[in-house]
Amino acid sequence: MSDPVVHFEIIGREPEKLRAFFGELFGWQYDTGGQPVKEVAESYGFTEAGIYGGVGGGAAYEPHVVFYVGVPNVGDALDAAERLGGTRRFGPVTSGNGLVVGQFTDPEGNLIGVAGSQ
Repeated sequence: MSDPVVHFEIIGREPEKLRAFFGELFGWQYDTGGQPVKEVAESYGFTEAGIYGGVGGGAAYEPHVVFYVGVPNVGDALDAAERLGGTRRFGPVTSGNGLVVGQFTDPEGNLIGVAGSQ
């Protein structure tokens, strides 16, 4: 079986307004009690919309949408992405809940996340 998409993020400069927008539009509810990694957001709300996801960001974060692929080893996946022509953005880093994440851009510049173990 191939590695599945396990998470998505919608990041912007005004995360509270984004959460209100998507909450109203799609009926999403959020858990904002978690601590995101600083590389991702200063403010974050987890939601489950078919797959788990989050809406967050802050004044210093560039707006974007990203999905995360579950992988056995984040460092190995980031190394492979670079070897294949991608560019590592960050990672691996460990979030407050122990999840290891990283991000890279593909050869066209699209942002992709990977999540799993170290």
